[in-house]
Amino acid sequence: MSDREAEFREFVAAQMESLRGLAYLTCGDWQAAEDAVLTVLARLYVKWSRIDNVAGYARAAVVRAAIDETRRPWWRRERSGGDDLPEPVVSDLTGAVHDRLELHAALLKVPPRHRAVLVLRFLEGLSVQQTAAALRCPEGTVKVYTARGLDTLRRILGVDLEERHAVV
Repeated sequence: MSDREAEFREFVAAQMESLRGLAYLTCGDWQAAEDAVLTVLARLYVKWSRIDNVAGYARAAVVRAAIDETRRPWWRRERSGGDDLPEPVVSDLTGAVHDRLELHAALLKVPPRHRAVLVLRFLEGLSVQQTAAALRCPEGTVKVYTARGLDTLRRILGVDLEERHAVV
């Protein structure tokens, strides 16, 4: 195995779950998220030696691919038999499962571009500049999408997010 392959395998092993989670939060479907991540990783392997910030490139590409998955026409989407299966039950010791599910459901009601900005800004911890670079849009657009996305979440949840976070 070459050094390039070894580096790529290490990157995939370290980042796969994080990228899948990011894609899932962006598109709301585990199968579409998996497709988006695998598509990006295939493209990333080809460009591996030419990319300086691999993690940033992968994160941005996964968000864009996940958004694209939600835009695909219904007749082009593949449907797997696993769509009807329930998600595996995982015990959560934090005691905040209800809040997480409620926030997740509310996040899925936010438009995809706004959702992508919220996920990158608040869950991935990127700055306005980094988010703008990842989504290839102006910083002003990121700020507007952040404000609109948060307003939508507040309206859906019916509470002030800062107030809710302080209680949880």
